[in-house]
Amino acid sequence: MREEHRERQPPSLAGPAAPAAPRRGRTVWLTAALGAALVVLALVSAATGAFRIPLGDVLGSVQHRLHLGGQELDRVAESVLWNVRLPRVVLALLVGASLGCAGALMQGVFGNPLAEPGVIGISSGAAVGAVGAIAFGLEFLGTWTVTVFAFVSGLLTVLLVYALSRSGGRTEVVTLILTGIAVNAFAGALIGLFIFFADNAQVTQITFWQLGSLSQATWSKVLAVLPWAAAGLLIAPAYARRLDLLALGERPARHLGVDVERLRIVLVLVVALLTAAAVAVAGVITFVGLLVPHLLRMAAGPGHRFLVPASALGGALVLLAADLAARTAAEPAELPLGVLTALIGSPFFFWLLRRTRRGQGGWA
Repeated sequence: MREEHRERQPPSLAGPAAPAAPRRGRTVWLTAALGAALVVLALVSAATGAFRIPLGDVLGSVQHRLHLGGQELDRVAESVLWNVRLPRVVLALLVGASLGCAGALMQGVFGNPLAEPGVIGISSGAAVGAVGAIAFGLEFLGTWTVTVFAFVSGLLTVLLVYALSRSGGRTEVVTLILTGIAVNAFAGALIGLFIFFADNAQVTQITFWQLGSLSQATWSKVLAVLPWAAAGLLIAPAYARRLDLLALGERPARHLGVDVERLRIVLVLVVALLTAAAVAVAGVITFVGLLVPHLLRMAAGPGHRFLVPASALGGALVLLAADLAARTAAEPAELPLGVLTALIGSPFFFWLLRRTRRGQGGWA
């Protein structure tokens, strides 16, 4: 019987390994395709707008700035490209990558494809800080006031949610989500209270900020979000293997050496860092963190070593495309970016709910 078992073992081990190579090849091609599409779309976005700049001129100007040949454009075109278009393109890339990566981490931590950064109150917490700064006319940090208040309040909110959901040295995922829902409701009430006391000009500014937009993009805003986004995007892939082990279940992950509680703490803080930085400079933009990781998971499987960096690429690509559509679909007017992503994301979310329910045979 032992010899028979030994003879049967190699085929059974070979079985699961068989699809590994095709899947690895698919992830490589998908990553390359996302990267190539991102570069092309960034160039097209920089060239497109009310003041059109030929794509060749965009490439020539970029080459000239990098001292790789090319030539400088005329004064107006150069100013539009470098002071208006490229800051907006770079900010869209940073915000989209942050939201996409944060969504992948959230879904990995909670083991649920329906999770996204807003679940634990980060977005609404950041919104409270920004809306409060606008409603009370705070300007002691100049143009950075709203951004700094949004960032700090987003981080403080997630720390509060985590502290409230912690019991007996552990944090239950369900408790964390329910606490996030309660904090979201409280944050919504605070925002409504701030709007009640704001004047008409402030209400207009608050509304515009809540709808989400990159229209106020500047190089200073790029620099404001860059260190936090870069830190989060560099830290996240280091935890990909542990997320794969956590997907097996908490108990198996602990047996395999994963400190589940510490992993959750670190990744929730990374999610807070990425989301608060994105919301602080772009306002509330929904569904990017939900859609992108789930689509990539459907295309190439659940492995986080691919999913985390690819979600950053996919998030950047989706937000850049949405921003291009927002400023060109109704020229010369500009659609709110957050509204556009919600219009596209909501139907997908309903489809995802129905698909999940069918896969589980109902919600019971």
